[in-house]
Amino acid sequence: MEGRVEGRMVRRWSLLPAVLALATLFVPPPAQATVKTETFITAETTGILLIEAGECFSDPEYSVRAGEPIVVYTPCAQGADNQSYGFAHVPDGPYDRERLAAFAWRSCGERFDRFWGGEREDLAYYPIMPTAETWADGDRDVMCAVYRPEGRLAGSVLPK
Repeated sequence: MEGRVEGRMVRRWSLLPAVLALATLFVPPPAQATVKTETFITAETTGILLIEAGECFSDPEYSVRAGEPIVVYTPCAQGADNQSYGFAHVPDGPYDRERLAAFAWRSCGERFDRFWGGEREDLAYYPIMPTAETWADGDRDVMCAVYRPEGRLAGSVLPK
């Protein structure tokens, strides 16, 4: 586009396409739902054995002091990443990860259905299982944890 300014020819460039092109570079990607599996947190994750049924806790974060990822108790009222909603005791026997995972998902799924059924589609669950090492030390408990795939829990999600 051309125009005259004080008797001179001036070329005016439309900056709109350039500005729009640059703006698309700074648009954050759409939020992706988090999917947590039985390997997301295990009984060996520092701090998880301190969490009791009904308590909320953080996702694992690396701690410089501990030198490893840890989970931390978080008051549910302050918002949290996860909430424990119960434990399932695994029958004794040799450690078999596949069989343990099947038992853990089934047991936590049954508890999830008892608490929320199909009424809370905004929630998902995952089991926190013993490892071969903790199993050898006598650990036979699976923790069941609930979370929101789209973000943090705003408070306790346990039914009253």
